[in-house]
Amino acid sequence: MNKKWNGRKIFHKCVLVLLIIAMGDFLFSGRSSVGEGEGEHFSWKEVFAARAQEGVLNIWLPSFAFADKGSASGRGWFEQILGQQVPLFAYAGSQDNENLQTESGSTYEKILLLEGASEYTESEDGDALEVPETSEGKIRLDDNMTQLLQEENQTGQDQDGEQQEVQMPAPDQFGFIKAAGRSQEYNWSYYQDFDALIKEFYAVDATTEANPKRLNLDALLGKTMAITKNPDVPQILIYHTHSQEDFVDSVPGDISTTIMGAGELLAQILREEYGYNVIHHMGMYDVESRDYAYSNSLPAIEQVLAENPTIEVVIDLHRDEVLEGRKLVMDLNGKQTAQFMFFNGLSYTKAHGDIDYLQNPYIDENLAFSFQMQVIANEYYPGLTRRIYLKGYRYNMHLRPRSLLIELGAQTNTVEEIKNACAPIAHILDLELSGKGLY
Repeated sequence: MNKKWNGRKIFHKCVLVLLIIAMGDFLFSGRSSVGEGEGEHFSWKEVFAARAQEGVLNIWLPSFAFADKGSASGRGWFEQILGQQVPLFAYAGSQDNENLQTESGSTYEKILLLEGASEYTESEDGDALEVPETSEGKIRLDDNMTQLLQEENQTGQDQDGEQQEVQMPAPDQFGFIKAAGRSQEYNWSYYQDFDALIKEFYAVDATTEANPKRLNLDALLGKTMAITKNPDVPQILIYHTHSQEDFVDSVPGDISTTIMGAGELLAQILREEYGYNVIHHMGMYDVESRDYAYSNSLPAIEQVLAENPTIEVVIDLHRDEVLEGRKLVMDLNGKQTAQFMFFNGLSYTKAHGDIDYLQNPYIDENLAFSFQMQVIANEYYPGLTRRIYLKGYRYNMHLRPRSLLIELGAQTNTVEEIKNACAPIAHILDLELSGKGLY
């Protein structure tokens, strides 16, 4: 009898020790640094699970089942016992974001940190981001346009038989000369091939991956992204998750020479030249640090949208960061103009798979919106845009189906080059929203 009782005492002590170890694991195992890879932190639970075998524990104490990490359906024994009473210990695989955010150092927080720290295109070199000037899927129209101009010259003679000068389109009030039409068109049958589509239009960050189910040409072109313009109510929101991004000749303390100044000019052009009602939100969410910039800005942007439910287009305007000495610029109508790039988050990384913490019900619409904008830009202003960049996180693009993240130039551009790009961006956006850009 005493031996049996002593055996029970030993067993109970072992269970108590394991309980203490498991509690310590929940409290401290998530304190690995952000730079460490998944699974690199030390876990007592994993050590004992490997040596004692989970099956033994499950036989003696069924509630001691270890849940699979990352599984929302198989939550651990500790949550079963204490999760309802002590929310602090909520399991990191839970779909409940409120609980996730309470766990210091959790996977959720790591993802938010990585998302907020940078959306720069550091995984790709410059050449990989440029759009090819020629390909088998493009039809050049330059020769046809030249021929039409020559014919106009030949017939445009005065009564004395002297040649009349061909009149170029007049610049708008912002000094910008709009493209009169397309200078090239796409042969879409060529881009039904997934590899051809990716090669022409996209740069895929090394942390994520693209697949033909998501990047389907028919879906990208088939979604109607036009809106019915109503200048009486706000329809476009421009804001800046990274408000502190500036340029090579920006004036310290003068926000008009930063990305926020570019946002104000873009808003002005959309209002005065195209008649849109635009809100330019000037909130700053990265003054002390870029960390968590997206999660920091999210409540404020959600409030703006709640107060203005008529907003249909949300633009987060950034600038990229490139190697010093590299400059994203082209000559457009005689003006040095910064090149820009559309950017999409896929809520998917190779390390985590689908990121349920950062769900986006509008990924397909976001992709269609940027793709159609890219097509218009390439056809009307070849060379002005770089390939669409795909990265693994969400970047607050879940707020509206028509959400854009634009990387306008880089830190090596001048303020003037940046401002020169605002008018063509506005023109491309108007062609898209009016439904006139695609054929």
